[in-house]
Amino acid sequence: MNRSEPTVLWDLPTRLFHWAIVICVPLAWWSIENEQYDLHAWAGYTVLVLVLTRIIWGFIGSRHSRFADFLAGPSTIRNYLQGRGSAGAGHNPLGGWSVMVLLLLLFAQSFSGLFNNDEVLFSGPFNFWADTGWRDAMGVVHELAFDVLLAFIALHIAAVCYYQWHRKLPLVQAMWRGWAPGREGLAAAVPWWRALVVAVVLAVVLWWCVENAPRPALLTW
Repeated sequence: MNRSEPTVLWDLPTRLFHWAIVICVPLAWWSIENEQYDLHAWAGYTVLVLVLTRIIWGFIGSRHSRFADFLAGPSTIRNYLQGRGSAGAGHNPLGGWSVMVLLLLLFAQSFSGLFNNDEVLFSGPFNFWADTGWRDAMGVVHELAFDVLLAFIALHIAAVCYYQWHRKLPLVQAMWRGWAPGREGLAAAVPWWRALVVAVVLAVVLWWCVENAPRPALLTW
């Protein structure tokens, strides 16, 4: 039976998440370096909603977007490193766990920013919900997570370049349009609007929490 179109490997929500993160992380860095605090906050909110949506999508999304499809155990990873076994249709065993590390770092970075402040011009919306010890801890997490995140992003880009040009695997094409020759899915994608519903619900919850967060007491003279 001939198929008019290949089955997508990466569904639309997964691709949108990927490219939105590519935009939001540099934007968050640029905005804080240039003291654009409102823009920095919105970039952080967006990253947090995206990451939480992607985590939920890892359980209810299309086959190759689910964690169960690409998170491998130690023996599978060992066999892959030794040249035995298949890499699978989606992420290879190392790539799957690198996705999880990046998600955790992005979550740590965006979540800690809700409590962070520079003690001069910027305060996260939940800064006044927390005590001094928690705020200090979140400040350390915010700085450390960003440094580690930069290292993993560099590693991710290097790995993509290696597989894209040295191994001749069309990873970028597959992440852009969902599939590429030799990079096709094994099951049909689930409806994309489910991810939109999840993202909207999470965005509304975050908005409500930010709007109802304690504000600093006004000084009276």
